[in-house]
Amino acid sequence: MNLEQYVKAKHRNNEHWFVEEVNTVANQQRLMNVEAKKDYLMGNHKIQNLPSFMYNGERITPRKIVLNTAKTLLQFHIQFLLKNDVVLTGNEKMIDELNKVNKLGKYNAKNLKILSNLLKFGSCAEYVFVNKKGYIDSKIIPADEGTPIYNHHNEMIAFVQSYVFDGISYYTLYEDDVVKEYNNEGGSMKLSAQYANLSGLPIHYHSHNEYSDIEGSSVLDDFIIILDNMELLLSKTVDATYTHFQGIPVITGQRLTTGGIPKELVSGGVHLDDGSTFDFKSNDLDIKAFEALYNQLNQSLLDVSGTPAVSMNKSDISNLSEVSITMLFGLAEVKASENESYIREGMMERYDKIRKLLSFRGVTITDEQYASLSLLFKYNRPSNESERVKDLKELRLLNGISLESMLEHSPYTTDVSMELGRLKAESNQIKPVKNVNEIVEEDNALVK
Repeated sequence: MNLEQYVKAKHRNNEHWFVEEVNTVANQQRLMNVEAKKDYLMGNHKIQNLPSFMYNGERITPRKIVLNTAKTLLQFHIQFLLKNDVVLTGNEKMIDELNKVNKLGKYNAKNLKILSNLLKFGSCAEYVFVNKKGYIDSKIIPADEGTPIYNHHNEMIAFVQSYVFDGISYYTLYEDDVVKEYNNEGGSMKLSAQYANLSGLPIHYHSHNEYSDIEGSSVLDDFIIILDNMELLLSKTVDATYTHFQGIPVITGQRLTTGGIPKELVSGGVHLDDGSTFDFKSNDLDIKAFEALYNQLNQSLLDVSGTPAVSMNKSDISNLSEVSITMLFGLAEVKASENESYIREGMMERYDKIRKLLSFRGVTITDEQYASLSLLFKYNRPSNESERVKDLKELRLLNGISLESMLEHSPYTTDVSMELGRLKAESNQIKPVKNVNEIVEEDNALVK
């Protein structure tokens, strides 16, 4: 089913069918879910809805301790995967062209933004185009603005970007060969601009979802329930410390003083008859039970998120070997590998579109060259760099690795192509050392 058939079947050829598509119940529920995640990241947590309570005849506003741990966990996984730039490998001529596009379009920063949206909200989109400066660029469409449209074969046939600014609704409709912009300024929906679409439909990034192959799920859904309980446990414990754990003075026998019991008992005293007693009665705080509950929740949070405790300052380390570090970050690498699969698929589609746009400029990348393209992700795992360099050196001496591959895996190389060019320039400048026979022959020639 193509777009024309879809509009005819679902929207009865309505000219402004994209407005109906954005306002469907399913899409509005998805957008509300995204807004809820944004509110949570802004600090609007469930604990803030905790109702007040009565204590000693007074209405008490409870403590509402907010933990922004979710932000830290998200930032860890984003940086663990993409702190080191993604390296492109393959045909040298092709890689030179693609690296040039990456630098001019600032794609390394865009990768961070895409992964951030992907983890927080489960999806986002990227539209590749040629900007006003003539560079190949991309526009990142956040999840709360983008509405992908799929047919019954789970094939994307159109994409709608919608948002409201200054009381005016704006819609951008992406079709295979054209991009149309609409707005309702003045009270009626009208077409405001139209452009040729050279790169095709936007790229729809989405994470794994058990219930859908075309919609992603936010990792915050795994964190929020545990964090809500941690916040509730902390808040309730602090409230109990200042209310229910306060002592109540109890006197047995005859009191000799008149008047009430002084409130400032630290510096005052109470006169009692012989045999009388005075003490404070209070609930006991089981600190061990509190620590056990909180530590168990915290450990569950780290397990579910795939975050090593050592990276969150939850454990002490000393004199760890390379193998020990690999084991500590094993779960984090599993999580990073999963996130890599989501973003890798979209990035390969991005380079399909970039290749197409380059062809319009006369830059041809053959199928054989493009088939050699590969993306190399370097996880930000602590490692012993001297050991890695030593291993690379031994492989190079055994002719078990090429110079280019060695530079790609070197912890000190940021741009492989540039480094290869520099090495080639240095080799041309350095003259080979002459042996004794060559020197003698040159001297004899001069004498003759």
